[in-house]
Amino acid sequence: MSADHFHRFLVEFQKEEKLTKEEALAILEKIIRDFKHIPIFHRKALNLEAFFKYLFSDSNPPISPSLGVHHDMDCPLSHYFIYTGHNSYLTGNQLSSDCSDVPIIQALKGGVRVIELDIWPNSNKDNVEVLHGRTLTTPVELIKCLKSIKEYAFVASEYPVVITLEDHLTPDLQAKVAEMVTQTFGDILFSPGPEAVKEFPSPASLKKRIIISTKPPKEYLEAKDAKENENDSQKGKASGEEEAWGKEVKDLKALSAADDKNDGNEEDSNDEGDDDEDLSSQQEAPEYKRLIAIHAGKPKGGLEECLKVDPDKVRRLSLSEQQLEKAAETHGKDIVRFTQRNILRVYPKGTRFDSSNYNPLIGWMHGAQMVAFNMQGYGRSLWLMQGMFKANGGCGYVKKPEFLLKTGPHNEVFDPKVRLPVKTTLKVTIYMGEGWYYDFRHTHFDAYSPPDFYTRIGIAGVNADSVMKKTKTLEDNWIPAWNEVFEFPLTVPELALLRIEVHEYDMSEKDDFGGQACLPISELKKGIRAIPLHDRKGEKYRSVKLLMRFEFV
Repeated sequence: MSADHFHRFLVEFQKEEKLTKEEALAILEKIIRDFKHIPIFHRKALNLEAFFKYLFSDSNPPISPSLGVHHDMDCPLSHYFIYTGHNSYLTGNQLSSDCSDVPIIQALKGGVRVIELDIWPNSNKDNVEVLHGRTLTTPVELIKCLKSIKEYAFVASEYPVVITLEDHLTPDLQAKVAEMVTQTFGDILFSPGPEAVKEFPSPASLKKRIIISTKPPKEYLEAKDAKENENDSQKGKASGEEEAWGKEVKDLKALSAADDKNDGNEEDSNDEGDDDEDLSSQQEAPEYKRLIAIHAGKPKGGLEECLKVDPDKVRRLSLSEQQLEKAAETHGKDIVRFTQRNILRVYPKGTRFDSSNYNPLIGWMHGAQMVAFNMQGYGRSLWLMQGMFKANGGCGYVKKPEFLLKTGPHNEVFDPKVRLPVKTTLKVTIYMGEGWYYDFRHTHFDAYSPPDFYTRIGIAGVNADSVMKKTKTLEDNWIPAWNEVFEFPLTVPELALLRIEVHEYDMSEKDDFGGQACLPISELKKGIRAIPLHDRKGEKYRSVKLLMRFEFV
């Protein structure tokens, strides 16, 4: 394949229409340099084997690394989906795992931009610890967490880190926290003025800044003694299939029906929600209150009051996944209108003791900026979260689609319940996969024969777009070649994620895990691409890739 042929391939097949012949030649020369140790290249030309190696190489990714941060970063914070952690200090389950700064560091290295800390007095009531209250989790000192946040905040992204505090402190300890925060972060701490904020600042204006978000201080309530509940910890036991894959992401249509059945008073015992705003402010530490840049709080009254938009000030509201599902049934458009200026944080329901997660689309399709996830809760839901935040250069901020931000001439907003016409159709060809032979023990899948792979592929998005399909199973093959075509009509491509899972079929037991990938459709490159697969935790395998073609028809 000459340079001219290669240029034609890039333009016609890969749809890189603006690519010049000179640029194609530069890519070709880079490929030849990268593979110079393999004696299959000719000067300024590729033979078939070399071309095949190029197609499967990191030089042919599904999302362009050169895109970087390309969204408009000068809009208010409320205009972005923000990569958000829940109980960011926990190493495992919600009831008895250790609290540590290690998961905080890992989250920040992975691009997470919102870190949550639950702060409580220590046993002597003279210092502040981070732990999940009223459980058996072992605490970690607040100062250790703050120092780690300062060290790792901007390793993965220069855009602001928000620390959400769940505060259970007396006024004197609040003053101590104010001192710790101020001394630790110094000039990088964003300090708001005394006046109410009419609009949140932009991510671009807050580069390399730390922002504090909590509700205005309240009277400290003594924590009840933690009671070990064996039954509770057993509720989270996963089946074999779920251990490998995590639960299948719940269909949004099925959520409300299921939750009507399971609806107990779990939120009453969950300490996450924002309390009423008019709690005794005479007991607060003024220096602590001055730190708060994003005010959280739930006004008195029902849902209508919670979702009221104040033209003179903005705030953050927190709802559990169940509260959001219920609210969405009757007030979907009000939630969208609220999130155009204010911030909505969604958090996992209190019975997720095993640190599992929920379908993030319920939050995103209503404009919720902070869809808070247990980053240690590996499985399908977390893969969607990781897929969404691959967009916009992985900086942790993804600009919300315009339809979630605009208001019509009669104050109308996007209605998540309305089925829209198909905007585009994604056509996916799954050609083949390779790399398992190098990355897995040869007896990993089957003791006596090569593996039997099949691929599940589909869309996570609004109700109308969400679907999963699968290829045939190819028996006894380390390099399966499926050559199958799938079409996915998309009504809201802006919120759609492409889900890919490779399974190894096992007749007698659960199917084995062969890798997964999740990609934002808004950034998919057209043409034939090499898709790197990841393990359960989201870490990329060294060699395992699928060769696929993407077309929009």
